[in-house]
Amino acid sequence: MTTAQDQLEILATTNSIESFSSQLKTMGQLPLMSRQVDIFQMNVGKLCNLQCSHCHVDAGPDKLTENMSRETFETCLKLIAESDVQTVDLTGGAPEMNPSLEWFITEVSKLNRRVIVRSNLTVLTIPKYAKFYEVFESNKVEVVASLPCYLEDNVDQQRGTKVFRKSIEVLQKLNEMGYGKAGTGLNLNLVHNPVGANLPPEQSQLEIAYKKHLKDHFDVVFNNLFCITNMPISRYLDALRLEGNYEAYMMKLVAAFNPASVDNVMCRNTISISWDGFLYDCDFNQMLGRPVKGRSQHVNNYDAAILNDREIVLQNHCYGCTAGAGSSCQGTTS
Repeated sequence: MTTAQDQLEILATTNSIESFSSQLKTMGQLPLMSRQVDIFQMNVGKLCNLQCSHCHVDAGPDKLTENMSRETFETCLKLIAESDVQTVDLTGGAPEMNPSLEWFITEVSKLNRRVIVRSNLTVLTIPKYAKFYEVFESNKVEVVASLPCYLEDNVDQQRGTKVFRKSIEVLQKLNEMGYGKAGTGLNLNLVHNPVGANLPPEQSQLEIAYKKHLKDHFDVVFNNLFCITNMPISRYLDALRLEGNYEAYMMKLVAAFNPASVDNVMCRNTISISWDGFLYDCDFNQMLGRPVKGRSQHVNNYDAAILNDREIVLQNHCYGCTAGAGSSCQGTTS
């Protein structure tokens, strides 16, 4: 895989596009500043049972040592308890594969915070991790599940053979428990990522198509669909370059730049925490090795006053969050 430094150089020297910083300067929005941190997004490890072609984390079964320690979890728990943070967003890799996750979910739930787990679904078919059905239900965890498409061939192309069928199996089980059904308080949201060098379609219309197809063919229901643009970094960047689509994809992102989406990009109210405790403006900057600006760059010297009013670190991959209707971990932004 291309190194983080090489990725930054590729992004910074892409021909035929205006830099993202220049776009914001023209709009009078440079520097882009954060607001108060409302979301702790914790990447608890890169270990995963899948190895998806669009993964910007470069997660996989070989990432055995890149897992958040119990000590870092404990530090994060203390920071959450002492803060006004309302949402704790747990991602990976497959977050369920971190041995401290069950304990952490239980402790955060006691603080009456909204807890999200971003699951690839298939990990729950592994007997060792099937316990998380009960962990999620008993702690009212919001499950945000990756299902890049409602068509089997497209999902398997992106994620691996038989992944779609395994995902449907888990969704049906979650539905049996009440997930995705009105009045249960058990929220189940799906994530769409486009296949190939494409931007996501309009979110509300695609949600209708997802709901109809999954209900008609598999009797699966869910709450909301989040459309997320694939970011031109890490494994997805390598795939674009291998196929000769990188320049065209970047030009597509730039052509779709939407000034209205800038105000609600997720970095403005989110702090991203890596498995080893370093702080970033977003999960994407984390994978590029670009920590937040200022003195507070690790959970061990977390300073809310600095982080609630910091200049956000930008690069050309930021076009991915501002194309079309905008893209965030909560779906479209405008």
